[in-house]
Amino acid sequence: IIRHIRDRQNIQPVYKLVDTCAAEFEASTPYYYSTYETPFASLPSSSGRGQGEGTLIGQGASASTTRPHPNPLPAGEGTGTEDEIRLTDKAKVIIIGGGPNRIGQGIEFDYCCVHAAFAMRELGYESVMINSNPETVSTDYDTSDLLFFEPLTHEDVLNICERLNGKPFDKDAHSSGLVKGVIVQLGGQTPLNLARGLHDAGVPIIGTSIDMLEAAGDREKFRSLVEEVGLKQPQNGIARSIDGARKIAAEIGYPVLVRPSFVLGGRAMEIVSDEDQLNHYMAIAVKQEGDNPILIDKFLDHATEVDVDCIADYSPLPSGGKGRSVICGVMEHIEEAGIHSGDSACALPPYSLSKEMVQRLKENTHKLAKALRVRGLMNVQYAIKDNEIYLIEVNPRASRTIPFVGKATGIPWASHAAKVMAGKSLDELGVHEQPDPKHVSVKEVVFPFSKFPGVDIILGPEMRSTGEVMGIDYDFASAFAKSQIAAGASLPTKGSVYISVNANDKKDVVEIARQYESCGLKIIATGGTHDVLIKAGIKSERINKLAEGRPNIRDAIKNGQIQMIINTPTKKGPATDEGKIRSMAVSNKVTILTTLTAARAAGLAIANLQKHGWSVRPLQDYHKA
Repeated sequence: IIRHIRDRQNIQPVYKLVDTCAAEFEASTPYYYSTYETPFASLPSSSGRGQGEGTLIGQGASASTTRPHPNPLPAGEGTGTEDEIRLTDKAKVIIIGGGPNRIGQGIEFDYCCVHAAFAMRELGYESVMINSNPETVSTDYDTSDLLFFEPLTHEDVLNICERLNGKPFDKDAHSSGLVKGVIVQLGGQTPLNLARGLHDAGVPIIGTSIDMLEAAGDREKFRSLVEEVGLKQPQNGIARSIDGARKIAAEIGYPVLVRPSFVLGGRAMEIVSDEDQLNHYMAIAVKQEGDNPILIDKFLDHATEVDVDCIADYSPLPSGGKGRSVICGVMEHIEEAGIHSGDSACALPPYSLSKEMVQRLKENTHKLAKALRVRGLMNVQYAIKDNEIYLIEVNPRASRTIPFVGKATGIPWASHAAKVMAGKSLDELGVHEQPDPKHVSVKEVVFPFSKFPGVDIILGPEMRSTGEVMGIDYDFASAFAKSQIAAGASLPTKGSVYISVNANDKKDVVEIARQYESCGLKIIATGGTHDVLIKAGIKSERINKLAEGRPNIRDAIKNGQIQMIINTPTKKGPATDEGKIRSMAVSNKVTILTTLTAARAAGLAIANLQKHGWSVRPLQDYHKA
């Protein structure tokens, strides 16, 4: 409504230039911000940012001219306020960034936006970046041809699109004007949330169609698509009320995974074990989410999670001709399903899955890319339990794993995807399915827990990590060891390991304890775990819990007698004894592992370090091999 009133009153923003050269000489790389002034007068264009030569797809470069605002304001009397934006006649592609870095949407998406800006320049387009974060590479002075520091809202982005287009958008002719396309797939959830409004205003969104982007996030539409393709999902339902949630959970059976729709980073996602927990969750969620539905899925316990990234060049229109998809990478999570994918370490290629299973995952991904008519990138998350593949989630956009996959394979997937969105085909780019690399790459995450003393570090479906690192070598154990060292975790080759696991894990921890014992590490355990290990023939020293008197585990950690902790939680929260021990481990820089899968991988890495040590090679050497 406000926008329509503004348009009727001819109230339009002007764009002011921030001089990056402090007026010493003409700035060739300025950036812009918007403001509102009474009159409107466009400066003559001059050589500077946005000037340059390049061959466009389907047209030649043209001379720069001054473009009128789509709704120019009448000149005011006796005033000289100006619009300082420098425009050319070159065709433009606008990339919408991710905005402020926060948990769930960070620098991984900025990486994709930067590569898209470079790719558009290679194709002869003028690359335009809209972002509101000065701390990112996408807002560096030389990343794009035009840079706007603006809020990522529908109004502000549409204002820029209209200004750069040179005339109002025609909803029936999306290609008219200078703006040839807007990329929303690379900046995370923020630009995706703007896509529908921009599309309805006539702005040409390039890449996968808006309808398919929304279909992947709409549970009912997506369920129909999954059935059509012939894939399997965990039992699930959609609730809009507490009563509806209770009914669905009773039909599916606890535990269930509950979450709002259309969120990134697992925000407000929770594993619920009983009706009391569900009632508490829904009472908060219904207030916060309003009319947005709550998604409820059967939680697959002890399942292996897998991420698959792919690129495709299907036409958004069913009648648009043939296309194909190419798998970028298949990543096996080291932590089991239930921990957010952004918080889980992962290996590329998979370190424990059979070739047949990996091939099935690839085939399923190809089917989904074709069904969604993906043009650009797509990420699919699967869970594998009892040799069955369950589809968890599909995102027809860039995922946070794309930078990792690019470094692991040596292929600039984000750049290729941007060029595909702009009209290139995979054949033209020479992109084809690659065999698994001979080396192994392991992505590990970095957490901010050392900055928040007293916080319980237990992971779950809501993302908590703030960074990631990568280890690479010719075997999984060496690559995992490097990833831990890069993340700041020490892998002790001598000393003591404290083990305390919940009842469900006591059977499986025996094998892991034996693994550490064979490495010459001393095993220290609390009562229940100690008894299980002794019964299995593993030498273990019993230690008191916090409530059992002193000396106890707290004293051992403070005195430097513990080099590593393996603790799968019985109780969560910073006030519990377990939570205090975990927090103490972080404060004293003792490596702590809270899943058996991570403990098993660390055991392999320690044995490998003891036997071979580790070496460093240039990344390029791995890609040559």
